[in-house]
Amino acid sequence: MKKIWCVEDDASIRDILLYTLQSTGFEGRGFEEAGTFWSALKDEQPDLILLDIMLPGSDGMSILKALRQHPEWSSIPVIMTTAKGMESDKIVALDQGADDYLVKPFGMMEMIARIKAVMRRCESKPAIPDVQDHLALGPFELDRIAHMAWLIHEDGVKEKLDLTRKEFALLELFMTHPGKAFSRDDLLMRVWKTDFAGETRTVDVHIRALRTKLQEAGSRIETVRGIGYRMDGS
Repeated sequence: MKKIWCVEDDASIRDILLYTLQSTGFEGRGFEEAGTFWSALKDEQPDLILLDIMLPGSDGMSILKALRQHPEWSSIPVIMTTAKGMESDKIVALDQGADDYLVKPFGMMEMIARIKAVMRRCESKPAIPDVQDHLALGPFELDRIAHMAWLIHEDGVKEKLDLTRKEFALLELFMTHPGKAFSRDDLLMRVWKTDFAGETRTVDVHIRALRTKLQEAGSRIETVRGIGYRMDGS
């Protein structure tokens, strides 16, 4: 039986979530704030976490960030739940490493469907291939192990790039597939691990931010009209 943990400070909502989970074959466990959640996590690990953003004390975004930075817990699937529905909130949650995002009020069957979809994606992830730890393409260098990237200027100066997790993942993907055109949907699946229609603007926002950080070399990430983006491999 898969263990689903709910971090939700509203007792009535938490009870409904847990009842639905237990009624559909999951083992549910609820927490009203970060302290009890972290204490429980030291003893056992859930298969997925439903995490509310608006929490007393440490909020959901802080919890998500801490999870993704911890080597033992970084791969636990997380679905954010919140009353916030602005696109910027979704982008921040996905960029911090959330696997999905549910906007309140949401239907219980939609929640179960999203949980099952996220778990299928996580369970079907292919094994990580034997690849180079250090990549170099044109003016870019990238270290997968150290999670660092650099821009090499024409005068030979090597500038460290301050990239977010998703920006780093996008650059890595483009550098390992020079000249390949990726659709926005394909980038959502590969980088954000989601296939939700209507979220493709998230890709455009991150591509624009990445191009800015790459300065003049940002033009190497080309827009392919009617398809998406590719990196000039020359």
